[in-house]
Amino acid sequence: MKVAIVMGSISDKKIAMDAKEVLDNFDIENELRVISAHRTPKIAFDFAEKLEENGFDLVIAIAGKAAHLAGVLASITILPVIGVPAKSSTLDGLDSLLSTVQMPKGVPVATVAIDGGYNAGILAAEILSIGNISLREKLKAHKEKIESETIKNDKEFREN
Repeated sequence: MKVAIVMGSISDKKIAMDAKEVLDNFDIENELRVISAHRTPKIAFDFAEKLEENGFDLVIAIAGKAAHLAGVLASITILPVIGVPAKSSTLDGLDSLLSTVQMPKGVPVATVAIDGGYNAGILAAEILSIGNISLREKLKAHKEKIESETIKNDKEFREN
C-alpha cells in the first residue's frame, strides 16, 4: 500500500503532515510532493500518468484557492483521489472547497473538510483496508480508541 500526498504549495505542509501522521500510524507507505496544477502542469500530468507505474494505490491532493490539483490528477489517473481543500486568506477556504468538490461527471474526487488532512488520512486507510484484514483491524481499534476517549471526556466533564 502506497499513498501519494501532493500539495499544490508548500504552504499546505501542515495539512499534508496531518495526513502523513495518520498513514504512518497505520504503517501505510507514503510520499510527499509539492506539485502545482497551475505552476507546474507538465510535472502534474507526468506524475499522475506514472502513479500506478510508481506503485501508488491512492492520492491525497491538497490545494487552496482555485484548488484544481485533485481534479487534474483525477482526470489523468484511475486511482482514487481524495481532495483536501486548503483554507485560503481570500474566502476562508470556501473557494477551495467548491473547486475540489464540484467535479464533472466521470471524474470523481472524494473530498474532506477544509484543512482536513487528518480525515483524508483516515479515509485513505479505510479505502485501502478493502481486502486488507490487518489494516481493517487497526481501523477498528482506532474507532474504539476515539470512542473511549470521548466517553472519558464526557465522564470527566459531568463530574466537574
